[in-house]
Amino acid sequence: MTGFYDEIVASSGVYKYYGNGEWKESSSGKTVGVINPSTLKKDFQVQACSQDEVNAVFDAAKGVQRSWAKTPLWKRAEYLHKVDAIMKDNVGPIANALVKEVAKAAKDAKTEVVRSGDLIAYTAEEGVRYLGQGKLLNSDSFPGQDRSKMCLCQKVPLGVVLCIPPFNYPVNLAVSKMAPALMAGNCVVVKPPSQGAVSALHMIQAFHKAGFPPGVVQCVTGKGSEIGDYLTQHPAVNCISFTGGDTGISVSKKAGMIPIQMELGGKDACIVCHDADIDLAAKNIVKGGFSYSGQRCTAVKVVLVMEEVADELVKKINKGVDELTVGMPEDDCAITPVISESSANFIEGLVKDAEEKGATLCQKYKRENNLIWPVLIDHVNADMRIAWEEPFGPVIPVIRVKNIDDAIDHCNSNNLALQGCLFTTNINTAIRISDAMETGTVQVNAAPARGPDHFPFQGFRDSGIGSQGIINSLAMMVRDKSTVINLDKPSYTMG
Repeated sequence: MTGFYDEIVASSGVYKYYGNGEWKESSSGKTVGVINPSTLKKDFQVQACSQDEVNAVFDAAKGVQRSWAKTPLWKRAEYLHKVDAIMKDNVGPIANALVKEVAKAAKDAKTEVVRSGDLIAYTAEEGVRYLGQGKLLNSDSFPGQDRSKMCLCQKVPLGVVLCIPPFNYPVNLAVSKMAPALMAGNCVVVKPPSQGAVSALHMIQAFHKAGFPPGVVQCVTGKGSEIGDYLTQHPAVNCISFTGGDTGISVSKKAGMIPIQMELGGKDACIVCHDADIDLAAKNIVKGGFSYSGQRCTAVKVVLVMEEVADELVKKINKGVDELTVGMPEDDCAITPVISESSANFIEGLVKDAEEKGATLCQKYKRENNLIWPVLIDHVNADMRIAWEEPFGPVIPVIRVKNIDDAIDHCNSNNLALQGCLFTTNINTAIRISDAMETGTVQVNAAPARGPDHFPFQGFRDSGIGSQGIINSLAMMVRDKSTVINLDKPSYTMG
């Protein structure tokens, strides 16, 4: 903790929430504990905001949104550039919070903060260009019409955007929602996950210090069971941007007539063809499947490999697995504890189910509290849960298939369809498989990944609604408005 962040913590040690330009303690008198996944101890506490406090936050947002929308684009960009600079000048405490509350390796925690600043700055620059462009339509382009009408089209803000990031990237996936919304002239209310709330609150301090008008940026904390539905169904919400799991499906069904942007996880398939560079495939599967202990929506979740190269691939993946370091995030280990005991129990259940049904565990299963050693599971079949379910942990199943069509069929039979990847040395094969895979993004000769952050990012089926990436998110945060000029007689340019 440094002086820069002193005001975000109450004298009791409980982190405050941020409402109407001020750091506040909840009148509820209740708190939510944040458990360190590595030590299983309660390292932090945050405010448990009440519904009345949620109402006050939305009232403040509604009250200031119109004046914020009148702020020139260049000025909005200026605010965001200030946030970028402030975050990068105060990386340490944000990164330390990520290490303690979500068990992110120290170097990766710092990378997340810096990447988030870069995203904010890029959004500011892209926003000035994209949002500054309107459109003029002339009526005589439609059959039977003369040139007596001119339609001026512009992009206008939605109002108040509710931003709900997940535990695994509570800073980066918060600002990826906030920055486009703010640049577009919206106010934002952030509800961070309980695990990740402290990191998010540190990040919010950068917005506070950047001088945003009170009410433009706000952040409430509390139990999802108490204020979750109240937030997502609040009449003041004009858009919801959500990243998470199955909860998002429920949110989308209750959202009503407002725009929603959802990314809800994936069962990212990796197809390895008979002509693949096996060394390249194995290296990417290890990195793509086990980084941050597999707790990434874009992690490799199932490998579908042609039978003739399966033995070689498994051997080389196992070599990579054996080289992974396992331990605490402070030591920059590749495999760190997963987020919670319930998550660890779920992962273990998938492993045991596969083992009982005849799969081969290439490494001995080992677990200490929330720390699970990496496991490659070979000879998985469609009867095993892990063939279909997202483990969100350091576990990769391998399914041996006879041909590419079988691999594609398995990929397309899952209700989750966020990303996928394939390995081949034949560009024609790559395009054919990519076209056939019904998933939001297909990586060729590389593991799935979100980013660079200006690339489109979307999921099919139960993996999401809408598209992210900086330009797509800017487009999501506005709506079109038309003004039609009716002339007293047709007028033609140069005529």
